[in-house]
Amino acid sequence: MARPQRVQIREVGPRDGFQNEPEHIPTDDKVRLINALGRAGFTRIEVASFVRPDVIPQLADGVEVLERIEVPDDTKLMVLVPNSKGLDNALKVRDKFHEVAIFVSASETHNKKNVNRTVDETMADNDVMAKRIVAEGLDCAAVIATSFGCPFEGKVELGRVLDLAERFAEAGATEIGFGDTTGMCNPAYASEFFAAALDRLPGVEVTAHFHNTRGQGLANAYAALEAGCASFESSFGELGGCPVPAGSTGNIATEDLVSMFHEMGVETGLDLPRVIEAAREAQTVLGRKLTSHSIVAGPIEWAASTR
Repeated sequence: MARPQRVQIREVGPRDGFQNEPEHIPTDDKVRLINALGRAGFTRIEVASFVRPDVIPQLADGVEVLERIEVPDDTKLMVLVPNSKGLDNALKVRDKFHEVAIFVSASETHNKKNVNRTVDETMADNDVMAKRIVAEGLDCAAVIATSFGCPFEGKVELGRVLDLAERFAEAGATEIGFGDTTGMCNPAYASEFFAAALDRLPGVEVTAHFHNTRGQGLANAYAALEAGCASFESSFGELGGCPVPAGSTGNIATEDLVSMFHEMGVETGLDLPRVIEAAREAQTVLGRKLTSHSIVAGPIEWAASTR
């Protein structure tokens, strides 16, 4: 498949990033940062999750954030729900978002540690939720964690992951994201994986979600792009991680991903200097140095005579 010349990037820092940060992030700062991301041109932002506050206290103010943010009208806001109870709570403010993400881990052990249910139990609930989400006129996205490997079980078979993806699509999901939850993917496998996923899921938006745990995130994104993938998720400032297991570092940095794509001539629709500005502001809010490269280096400034 030919390399896409334009890609979609969903910014997941306000949910997937913030939920794993040790610092308490005031609601005012969250609102200000999300508004800055909107000004950078994002048309997809994952904002909140409807998980019990005692489980993820960092996102306990999700409804208030949804009510207060001011982003362009064409920005699609996503929320994540872990189960039918979470969906019930989300639908109480159904007019505040456009997309709902549901999820499962491809490995039994990770799924049990993450949501305390078997994969079959989770998927039974997901089947019900997907139909409810579609009936509400909302977009349903499905996420498969540990798609490229499990820290507890090791290799996860490609066929198993794609079987779960097909089940999600049959239930009504129009987008399926494949998560490298603890950074176990490599570029060669990313190429093989996304070629197979795109072939197996015609008509479904296939999304790549890489973590940079072992420094291979951008290389994996490049390999997925070359395989034909045109949809990605990332987190400004390289925020985030995975609470299971401890030590799993953040998503690939949005500003680094955008910088790479732009230098390759791949359009994103994003204003890179503004993305970097938002990431630098997040660094100020958190009061510590973040790990993206573009925060330090900035965008490449080519001299007119050398390009």
